[in-house]
Amino acid sequence: MPLLNKTEARPAASASIASSAASSSAAALAPSGRRSSWTAARLALTAFFAVDGFLFAAWVVRIPDVRAQVAASHSALGLALLCVSAGAVATMAVVGRLCLRYGSRRVTVASIGVFAPAVALPAHTHSVLGLGAVLLLFGAGYGAANVAMNSAAVDLVAQLRRPVMPSFHAGYSLGGLLGAAVGGLLAGRISAAWALAAAAALGLAVTALAGAALLRAPAAGPAATRAAAETVGTATAAGRPSAHARLLVLLLGLTALCTAYGEGALADWATLHLTDDVHAGAALAATGYAAFAFAMTAGRLSGTWLSERLGGTRVMLFGGLTACAGMTAAALAPSVPVVLAGFVLVGLGLANVFPLAIARAGAVAGPQGVATASTLGYAGMLVGPPVIGFLADAFSLPAALLTVAAGSALVGLLAVTVRRHHAA
Repeated sequence: MPLLNKTEARPAASASIASSAASSSAAALAPSGRRSSWTAARLALTAFFAVDGFLFAAWVVRIPDVRAQVAASHSALGLALLCVSAGAVATMAVVGRLCLRYGSRRVTVASIGVFAPAVALPAHTHSVLGLGAVLLLFGAGYGAANVAMNSAAVDLVAQLRRPVMPSFHAGYSLGGLLGAAVGGLLAGRISAAWALAAAAALGLAVTALAGAALLRAPAAGPAATRAAAETVGTATAAGRPSAHARLLVLLLGLTALCTAYGEGALADWATLHLTDDVHAGAALAATGYAAFAFAMTAGRLSGTWLSERLGGTRVMLFGGLTACAGMTAAALAPSVPVVLAGFVLVGLGLANVFPLAIARAGAVAGPQGVATASTLGYAGMLVGPPVIGFLADAFSLPAALLTVAAGSALVGLLAVTVRRHHAA
């Protein structure tokens, strides 16, 4: 730091230092760009994302069994399920600070270590109050894991110098699809207690194996992220986000919110739209959300390739516009094939928006940026289904689903706005 105040007195030395630093930086970048980016750390972190999705899906498919076990009404179950959200939101901001203090990788391992056994607990409750209590712990582990994993992923993206963030979220999507499939197959064969206990055991096994690999792997750490943020003027010299950085994180959080709003809306209302409005049969209607989920997974698998060729801003812009067109067609068309095609376009369009928004928030403001953007995004998934329900009662379900199209269009606008503010 003292050399920075003596550039006039020792220009030659400063130039030499700058040249040496540039050469070293280029040398460091070259290997990561040319060699395979599937390092041990990336594989381990992808495994954590996958098991996170698997565990959450394993719980979701067993909700009917747990509801019957505690004899909960629909409203009581809804209140109990809100405890998942409450635990997650309450934990996310705290975890951002823990990541700064102890490192994102350590907090990732610890968070999954809490989340995995918590998955088995709901099957052992016998009252709505008890279910709500264990779901608070479940939500806390889930929220902590998501912030910590994304923070670790942001650091790894900076280390690899490649936009690989979508691949981690593809792992989450694949894990969720596998968890739902396995859970569905086992639903009529073993009890919820045994199924969730097996999922918890798998989660702990992955935590032990992948955690050891992740903690042993060399890491660039959050310091590199802070240095990059200072370079573009989004952090103070002390490493704290500037006012400009906080604005960028807010815009990115709103982008994540719009994306998650669409995900939550389709998860709860796609099937009903097909049955009630388009008059599809039950079996065909069940493929609606599946088409969306598979399209989103496929889109995330190609996310790194697209980001490298188009750039993150264009991927988010075109993705938002694609999702807007798809949702408009799905909401208004009377034909089942057109509706299904629209759901596919929504999945492809929104696939990479959330991971890219979280990655940018982390690059701008570190783990606290990830925590803020994740909390806003999670809020979008929470408010989406009930807002759609209220609007459907007031107007109609197709009209309510057009808000997803509007939110997707807003994603494109926010992507361009973030780009302009970042360049300012």
